[in-house]
Amino acid sequence: MNYLRLLFGAILAFVVTTILFILMPALIEMADNTLDEGKRVKIADITMPDTEIDTNIKDVKPDKPDDPEEPPPDMEQPDIDNAEVNPDAVNMTPTMTASLDIGLGGLSNADGEYLPIVKVAPMYPRRAQSRGTEGYCIVEYVVTKLGSIQDPVAVDCEPSGYFERASIKAARKFKYKPRVVDGEAIEVFGVQNKFTYELEK
Repeated sequence: MNYLRLLFGAILAFVVTTILFILMPALIEMADNTLDEGKRVKIADITMPDTEIDTNIKDVKPDKPDDPEEPPPDMEQPDIDNAEVNPDAVNMTPTMTASLDIGLGGLSNADGEYLPIVKVAPMYPRRAQSRGTEGYCIVEYVVTKLGSIQDPVAVDCEPSGYFERASIKAARKFKYKPRVVDGEAIEVFGVQNKFTYELEK
């Protein structure tokens, strides 16, 4: 049965191939010959002129640099102690002192009081620095169960309108060891920190 299928397939392939060979010349003869009747354009020959290439095989070494001159003498250091400094034009770091109103409320140290771990000094406000203004600002906040700062508020600042924003921004970065009572961390309300702003004299 398989031999018959192979024989039938071979005969069919032979017949189809024969028909194709007969039809192809006929199709070529029936093609449109007008396509080749157009005017032919001759393409100019391209010639490359002979060019002589000079090859420089000599190694040209750069001239040896001259020996360096002696280094200039050391300049005298300015006497900083006698230099006059304008405090309004120089960016001076403020001196900050922090005092805590711990507010134990009758609890003993055995209860695990909250303790400051990280305190960040505030940036001296430019407006106050340019005017030579000094002062302080007391910020009150809540120490959370995680030791972070919550709801900081400036409660007493002198002079008013200069140091509130910088003090609150610095207080937000404080970190505390939280208060622990009976093995459980609790929030502490009404914690205060005083920021003192003084320009270097």
